[in-house]
Amino acid sequence: MKYIDEEEKELMESFEKDEWQSIEKKEHRKYIESAEMSVSKSKRINIRLTPRDLHAIQVKAIEEGVPYQTLISSIIHKYTQGKLRATTE
Repeated sequence: MKYIDEEEKELMESFEKDEWQSIEKKEHRKYIESAEMSVSKSKRINIRLTPRDLHAIQVKAIEEGVPYQTLISSIIHKYTQGKLRATTE
């Protein structure tokens, strides 16, 4: 089963409750462009991790049922959206 985060669950519940409204035609293009940008091809990066950190991420990914690269991408995305905060130890 694909991992669904809390935000996706809320969106699905809202849609199922008919809480969504149609938008005006002139607004339509703006949202289409935003959606196209969000699903555009991902960029490849290289990152160095300690073997211990990589192993820990791989274990978490297995627990979540997602590839470890997807988990790393999700963590970065949540951090950049302000949904994940860095902590000092």
